Amino acid sequence: MPVHATSPRPAAGPAPRTRDVADDLAELVVEAGLSPGDRLPPEVEIARRLGVSRAKLREAMTAWSRMGIVRRNRGGGTILTAPVAGRTMAIPLAISLEAESLLRMLAVRRPLEIEAVRLAARDATPEARDRIRARMLALMESYEAGEDWRGADHAFHAAIHDATGNPLFGQLIQQLQRTFEEVYSAPFGMPQLGSDTIPLHRDLAEAVASGDAEGGVAAITRILDETRRAARAVVESLT
Repeated sequence: MPVHATSPRPAAGPAPRTRDVADDLAELVVEAGLSPGDRLPPEVEIARRLGVSRAKLREAMTAWSRMGIVRRNRGGGTILTAPVAGRTMAIPLAISLEAESLLRMLAVRRPLEIEAVRLAARDATPEARDRIRARMLALMESYEAGEDWRGADHAFHAAIHDATGNPLFGQLIQQLQRTFEEVYSAPFGMPQLGSDTIPLHRDLAEAVASGDAEGGVAAITRILDETRRAARAVVESLT
């Protein structure tokens, strides 16, 4: 299927970010009318049309592959595996694609987080339980001070993952998170998206640290549900 030319980036100036290239790539896919199952043009052609290096294009393609938007086949080209278009023209393309990617990531992450909480509540050592409480307090301090709490939030959840005794929980969840953040450092341009869930982390920490698996699962489920609701609310507000 032919691809319509887009305006290439100017040769001068700073190198584009991976997110900028991904946004331009999304525009190209929509303009070409590509649908899931269609093959993208060769990378050299796409790079030329976008006015970026092949290395920078590969970064965007790799991020899309990890998010399930394309499938890259060695020697067989790149296949589009998810729609790259908003449900309505009222939703900016980048926001729509970002929302779909975030919701896919959250859907995969959900069972991992729930099972990690269940196992941590059951198997954590006394030292691990103390660490979970301490990192919860650090998270609350950052949040209540109006600071960027994302680093403290990651550290808190990492303490729970470590407490399971199975390093794969932390590795898999971190890989999912990094995949999304490679392109979208702040969902929808909102670094504090999900801030309403932070107070709920007190209940989560106390349940896990006290060995209450049922209470911990209930708390992490509320957090995950609220995060998903917040992501959907942003998109709905734009329609």
